[in-house]
Amino acid sequence: MFDPKFIRNFSIIAHIDHGKSTLADRLLEITGAVAARDMHAQYLDSMELEREKGITIKSHPVSLRYQHSDGQEYLLNIMDTPGHVDFSYEVNRSLAACEGVVLLVDATQGVEAQTVANTYLALESNLTIIPVINKIDLASAEVERVRRQIEDVLGLPGDEVILISAKEGTGVLALLDAIVARIHPPQADREAPLRALIFNAIYDTYLGVLSYIRVFDGEVRKGDSILFMSTQERYEATELGIFTPARVQVENLAAGEVGYLAGSIKTLAQVPVGDTITHLHAPAQEQLTGYKKVKPMVFCGLYPANAEDFSELTEALEKLRLNDPSFSYVGENSAALGFGYRLGFLGLLHMEVVQERLEREFGLTLVTTTPNVEYRVLLTDGSYVEVDNPSAMPDPGKIELVEEPYIRATIVVAAEHLGAVMKLCQDKRGSYEDLVYLDERRAMIKYLLPLAEIVLDFYDRLKSLSHGYASLDYDYVGHRQSDLVKLDLLINGKIVDALSIVVHKDAAYTRGRALAARLRKLIPRQLFEVVIQAAISSRIIAREVVKPLRKDVIAKCYGGDITRKRKLLDKQREGKKRMKRVGNVDIPQEAFMAVLSVEEK
Repeated sequence: MFDPKFIRNFSIIAHIDHGKSTLADRLLEITGAVAARDMHAQYLDSMELEREKGITIKSHPVSLRYQHSDGQEYLLNIMDTPGHVDFSYEVNRSLAACEGVVLLVDATQGVEAQTVANTYLALESNLTIIPVINKIDLASAEVERVRRQIEDVLGLPGDEVILISAKEGTGVLALLDAIVARIHPPQADREAPLRALIFNAIYDTYLGVLSYIRVFDGEVRKGDSILFMSTQERYEATELGIFTPARVQVENLAAGEVGYLAGSIKTLAQVPVGDTITHLHAPAQEQLTGYKKVKPMVFCGLYPANAEDFSELTEALEKLRLNDPSFSYVGENSAALGFGYRLGFLGLLHMEVVQERLEREFGLTLVTTTPNVEYRVLLTDGSYVEVDNPSAMPDPGKIELVEEPYIRATIVVAAEHLGAVMKLCQDKRGSYEDLVYLDERRAMIKYLLPLAEIVLDFYDRLKSLSHGYASLDYDYVGHRQSDLVKLDLLINGKIVDALSIVVHKDAAYTRGRALAARLRKLIPRQLFEVVIQAAISSRIIAREVVKPLRKDVIAKCYGGDITRKRKLLDKQREGKKRMKRVGNVDIPQEAFMAVLSVEEK
């Protein structure tokens, strides 16, 4: 058991691709936690998808023993965190269990949008911040320029910045010494009643749910009867352990330490992340302060391509949610697609990751509807309803007003692309808030934007306009009233509920025409005419026609009376009318994502 004064709990935070996982690799290597023969890049990124995309999705704690130059051995508990904005909830969880952070900044890219956001998160949590400039080994590194940005934009002392190359290991020992010197040891009272914060949880096939815990007061021993304070659920601590990074069982976890606890808990729903664990027979009086709850921001329908696979989809979602409680799902029924689920995600990357895991890990072929956000609708009777599916939007006659979620977007972009990016924000109904020049070459702008505009093609267009170098971070700021209408797509007079979208009234006509034209190219020709219409309420605003395939029924008529030919053509025309009434139009998967491909003029 380590004395609390020789324990340091910290997290590594940074913008995406600034080198968090690489730094974690070097720390594992230098402290001898992983043998050289077992070492590989992105060691803590155990998920196949994490390695393939080069991103961290789940945060991973690890306990390292570090022999300081003064001969004293220290226990360093590291929380490696994701960098993408969609997974900021993981960063939020990790910071709740720390006393300090290592803030990593790329020596070539400098301060980015999420560098700023993560710094504010750390400051709000009163954590010690150690600023670090990484990738100093690159020929394009601009150390002094980035140091000035850290001083001017983040307000951190430039003389406290540590220079490292996580890839080559340069300066990492100096960083370890700074962690020991600057980050405070945990304020731990081991005689007080047990209080341990659950900062994450995963599902294990053999042990059930493993709660990742940081013990703040007292200690928990194997076999103890424990109590979850917010739910009053009771369990027995069947196994305790630490991550080295492999799981290693221990007999107890004391105040200041980080590890995991197993208690034969069957589902993640029984383990509220942010809850406090205490002893059943000698409970603490007050819970620890948790952190903000995760709220889904983006919704879409998920349906099996083959209706017979619905039960497999249900089973796959249940299993996946055991490992990722951050997405939600409820059953729904679509006239066009049959039985499926409406899922709620934290963002578009989160949606992509969940969909890809379902297809890869469970062998499913899925149809995904257009992503949308959750609207608050005030009805004429004074009541509010929340709508996360456009097809569920109430009748226009019953709607008093519609509110949509807004976000505050922070964008860092090169000065020469500033005008184009500001125009993009204006086109997306954005409201200008602030502009700060980080240096002579880069600027940071803030806009209030409707989340629905971000969900469509904003990120792709931002990257295109900035030649791939702009960075984006955003925070939800609440719902605001907007002039919105529901746009329906009709195929042969029937509404296809899965293609319905909610758009701003000013853009409805343009979007309706563009979407109908796009669908005309995507829907294959049938033996009968297919009419595609875009409508607001009962008013048709656009119409496109897919011409029918046609057999030459008069090919054998070489001559004779013209009435014979007319009779055959009329017979064919009547047959096509009958087919149109009873025929089914097969709508391909691409049609349901067509909204994302429609270029707004």
